[in-house]
Amino acid sequence: MTDARPDFSKGLVPAIAQDAETGDVLMLAYQDEESWDRTIATGRAWFHSRQRGLWEKGATSGNVLEVVEVRLDCDRDAVLLRVRPSGPTCHTGARSCFDVGGTVRP
Repeated sequence: MTDARPDFSKGLVPAIAQDAETGDVLMLAYQDEESWDRTIATGRAWFHSRQRGLWEKGATSGNVLEVVEVRLDCDRDAVLLRVRPSGPTCHTGARSCFDVGGTVRP
């Protein structure tokens, strides 16, 4: 891994968790510098919420996200976490947060 970091100059950056095996998008959350640093240091997904503050995905449920690769977009203002989920990702118990929100067809 390089020393590349997201550009946090404007605050939180979106962080997409994607199943490294299937390519499915599991969730969208946000990271600040502290959650980024913890993710890199621990190999587990950490996020920042304005309501919850710093939080590790799965710390309560046990359904952690093991980070196997991190990618930054071209502007370094979005993060893609390629992960191995240890269980359902969504707080509803669904495998993905995008399995339960509904589908809209254009």
